[in-house]
Amino acid sequence: MGLLYGRYARPAYSLARRICNDVGIAEDVLQEVFLTLSREPSRYDPARGTFATWLLTLVHHESVDAVRRESVVWRRTVPDSADGHDWSEPLGPGADEAAIASVMAAQVRDALDRLPVEQRQALILSHFGGYTQREIATLIDVPLGTVKSRMFVGARRLRALLGPLVSELSSADFTAGTG
Repeated sequence: MGLLYGRYARPAYSLARRICNDVGIAEDVLQEVFLTLSREPSRYDPARGTFATWLLTLVHHESVDAVRRESVVWRRTVPDSADGHDWSEPLGPGADEAAIASVMAAQVRDALDRLPVEQRQALILSHFGGYTQREIATLIDVPLGTVKSRMFVGARRLRALLGPLVSELSSADFTAGTG
């Protein structure tokens, strides 16, 4: 565990810090992720990708969950404003938009799962992890050009896999706007 922590704690903390935007919460996330790893090391499946990708995905999910938990606590403890407006009301999408977003997210995850591991890894680290191509190259120990080509080819394949979904959404938006 010491070797894993030494190698991955910094990028894991960096990702948690970017998502949580709070030092304390990011530290809690890092602790929870490494506790999970020590308790259930069998959760990592090498057939699904590299350890770094798996760990950073775990950090991402735990960070998002921590932000959501903190948001709920905040909404319960923030009093109404003097002008009578309840600032704790969600400003996000309605249930219909959330359902559509959930379906789309599932389709994107399915499309990502259909990519070769190397391409999926590079795209996940970039788009969900927030890493630059240079940081990804260092993290997974491959040349920068390899990361660039994996991302280029992976994005092209992802577009092809999601093409029907993108076309369907574009036509749905168009017809909804004209009706």
